Amino acid sequence: MTEIGDSETNGSPRVGRRGFLTGAAAVAATAAAPAALQLAAGSPAAAAGATRPNILLIVTDDQPKHTEWATPQIVNWITGNGVRFTNGHVTTPLCAPSRSSVFSGRYAHNHGVRNNGASHSLDQHTTVQRYLRQAGYRTGLFGKYLNSWTLADNPPHFEEWALLQPAYNNASWNINGSVQTLTGYTTNIIRNRTLAFLDKAATDSRPWFAYVTPYASHEPNVPAAQYADTVVPPWNGRPSVPEADRSDKPGYIQNATATLADAQALRTRQLRTLLSVDDAVQAIHDKLVALGQLDNTLVIYLGDNGYTWADHGWLKKSVPYSPSHEVPFYLSWPAGGLGSGTTDNRIVANIDVAPTILDAAGITPDTPQDGHSLLTAHSRDHLLVEWWKQGTAAGGPPTWSSYVAKGKQYTEYYALHTDSNGTVSGTGEVKFREYYDLSADPYQLTNLLYGATPQQEQALGIPGLASQLAADRVA
Repeated sequence: MTEIGDSETNGSPRVGRRGFLTGAAAVAATAAAPAALQLAAGSPAAAAGATRPNILLIVTDDQPKHTEWATPQIVNWITGNGVRFTNGHVTTPLCAPSRSSVFSGRYAHNHGVRNNGASHSLDQHTTVQRYLRQAGYRTGLFGKYLNSWTLADNPPHFEEWALLQPAYNNASWNINGSVQTLTGYTTNIIRNRTLAFLDKAATDSRPWFAYVTPYASHEPNVPAAQYADTVVPPWNGRPSVPEADRSDKPGYIQNATATLADAQALRTRQLRTLLSVDDAVQAIHDKLVALGQLDNTLVIYLGDNGYTWADHGWLKKSVPYSPSHEVPFYLSWPAGGLGSGTTDNRIVANIDVAPTILDAAGITPDTPQDGHSLLTAHSRDHLLVEWWKQGTAAGGPPTWSSYVAKGKQYTEYYALHTDSNGTVSGTGEVKFREYYDLSADPYQLTNLLYGATPQQEQALGIPGLASQLAADRVA
């Protein structure tokens, strides 16, 4: 498992708190074939026999890819008995657009939630929870839903819910239609509500769908009391953090001021909050074992977006650089043939979650989807990643879209912005471009388009990439 213990990830292996990634998880490091190839031909749902799987979807908040030190139990369970996707992405690195893509299997330019203020623009008829509840699943939501969602509004197509108004302690909730304040640490409340939902499986024979979504590791990254002073492994940055010359970058990056010290402090806070997520997910695992439902539960775990740790001076998300849109992405379903511990290096994304779930449940969608089931052998050669600037205030990244492949990335910035409803305005003029050879320059230090001649652009294949990006943005 190359992420664990290397200089890019942690600086040193985690010690002391728990045994780390032993046993079955170690097997996951040795297998590289696409996991879908292990499934029998035909419908993946058939691999599980006649019994439809339960679905456990866990989406964390602002969790970067290189945070596995804090989640060894999660990694041990889901990747040790499932699949680690090494090229996991989100198609819009912002909370509500990304979560809407998880629900619908669609790009933000198609589902319409282009910013955090536009959550009510999501067509609820397109969501995976609608399909599952209509197909007879018992559906539950526990934690954060969509930014700007009115707390008193019940989340559509969930039979049971504990909807969090994001906070870490003593938060406001909508509990099955009743708005109230609950005392305590919200990750623990989410755990307990989920466990109670699962307990009902002892007397309710319906398959279930649980959407579990803690606030961690979002700012202000407040850890539970028992982890407030936990020592985390040192981290001394990566080459993109101390980048001194950013003259080849767009203006907002040239003006960025975050330091390694800023990143180290943020990283520490994030890891400490994720320790409680690790405990919660382990409790869910233990409950499934007790219920005898572990094998036929499809588990998908991912972050709603990544986060930069002062890469290029930026200490946020919403940018086209890899740490912002790369996320941890795991899947397990032993009864479906995905339980042996493998790695899969296909380019996968949040838009693939809903198609995967529906495929496993044997449901054919009647609304459009941009993603593809991860239970098939489908493999894309690149991914569209997109983001919109909300409002016209100066500062921050402009609207951009990006062609992301394993070995290269091409990005365009546009004279476009959205209002709070996600409506787009502007000329659409391309204002800046970036191209990175990710094989030679994985930290995106050298923008090969800066000062490039037309002949050099032609040699890089820029005209073809620009044409493909334009097509992807409207597809």
